[in-house]
Amino acid sequence: MLTILNSRYFLWALLALPSIPMMAALIGGAGPDDGRPVTEALLHPTGEFAARFMIIAMVISPFRLMFPKSRFWFWMARRRRYFGVAAFAYAVLHTVLYLVDMGSLKAVLGEFWSLGIWTGWLAFFIFLPLGLTSNDVSVRALGRYWRPLQRSVYVAAIATLLHWIFVHNNLGPALVHFLPLAALEAYRVFRLYRPGAKPAPVSS
Repeated sequence: MLTILNSRYFLWALLALPSIPMMAALIGGAGPDDGRPVTEALLHPTGEFAARFMIIAMVISPFRLMFPKSRFWFWMARRRRYFGVAAFAYAVLHTVLYLVDMGSLKAVLGEFWSLGIWTGWLAFFIFLPLGLTSNDVSVRALGRYWRPLQRSVYVAAIATLLHWIFVHNNLGPALVHFLPLAALEAYRVFRLYRPGAKPAPVSS
């Protein structure tokens, strides 16, 4: 059982599970009962899973501080990059579906400066270097610059929150996802920068 849980292929399979019905809907071309195109119907779930996996990757450090002896959070910290790459993959799928649904460059540019749209593009363009450098080769090549680059995920998180709120004009679901992250990050800042604080556990 431990061998399965420690297998990268098992974890990749778990992270890919939400995409299976999405891919089936795309291949089958079956849209929802309300008549929307399948590409439009899949925009929200792909965006949600991109945000969820990003949040999971980000909460690992605060939980490691909160439970430093927890084997589970140590296990999660060792696999943080998998969740980050999964967030990037769902964000790419979300972006591709958006472009297909819009149908033309003119239509994309026509709404680009809407707050809910340009914040989504900002998050995506921050995700690009983060996703592409989430591998051992990039960690070695970038050296001490790798961690500062990865910290730009905080800007991506704020942009994602704004994108979610203003695209759907609905504050509740976005806050359900992001308020716990904000609380945990506030705890992390307090723990790290209070007088006499010990260094945080290091994991890549």
